[in-house]
Amino acid sequence: MNQHDTTENELYDYSPIVDREPITWPGGARVAFYIGLNVEHFHLGKPSTSINAATASLVPDPLNHGWRDYGARVGIWRVMDTLDRHGIRASVLLNSDVCERYPQIIEAGNARGWTWLAHGKTNSELPAEIPAEAEREYLTEILETIEKATGHRPRGWMGPALNHTFQTPSLLAELGVSYLLDWTADDQPFRLKVPGLLSVPYSVELNDIGLFTMKSHTGPEFVRMLEDQLDQLCDDAADSGRVMALALHPFVIGQAFRNRYLDEALAYIAGHEGVWLTTSDEIADHFDRTAPA
Repeated sequence: MNQHDTTENELYDYSPIVDREPITWPGGARVAFYIGLNVEHFHLGKPSTSINAATASLVPDPLNHGWRDYGARVGIWRVMDTLDRHGIRASVLLNSDVCERYPQIIEAGNARGWTWLAHGKTNSELPAEIPAEAEREYLTEILETIEKATGHRPRGWMGPALNHTFQTPSLLAELGVSYLLDWTADDQPFRLKVPGLLSVPYSVELNDIGLFTMKSHTGPEFVRMLEDQLDQLCDDAADSGRVMALALHPFVIGQAFRNRYLDEALAYIAGHEGVWLTTSDEIADHFDRTAPA
């Protein structure tokens, strides 16, 4: 890919959803549903995802760092219980630094059959900040760290802040990654121009950070949005399957006062006719096997 020509997206072509061959999901399901659970580590002295911008540049920043830390200490365990209640396995977007710092989370996720995707090293560092000549080593270390800790080589990738460089997709494909979540351009998986690499839908709209901390939506509004999204996708999928992704962060959705709304939304989704409760790995595998090239 020409790194100096940024006028066009050379990673994929335009493809209107109405012009494609139909895709199908197992059991005749209309919608494949998965949860992208962001399990992340943040550096104490570097600004990152924050709930209060007024202190975000301070070092240390107890207000924002403590809020983020709540996810690994408390929120993740509350979310686990809720997912278990509805028989949903998470697709974990995993910073590789989590493996060393929070091994109990890895152990609990493995016991539940969670899927592990690579999500950079830490969410305080973006792939675009890595020197181009060091990117292969950076990606290799992330994948190998996660593989060693979980026992599973990640087959999916989502960059911190959905970020990557022009060369990242090709490097990931060479390292055995088979799909990306970074490009939130569709309701169906699609093939990228990098051989062997797919795009699987993710969401920046159905994302708890945006909904709760940026747009200040309430719990009942969150439930209604998920119900409306699923109902519409089921209607859209009368002739060809769709994907519904829900992006969650334990330090946001794992807050005690929000848990009842996650539980309510997942009860609706899990009880809805025509929904395949699955993982991003299984979506990518099924699409790759069954969809037209």
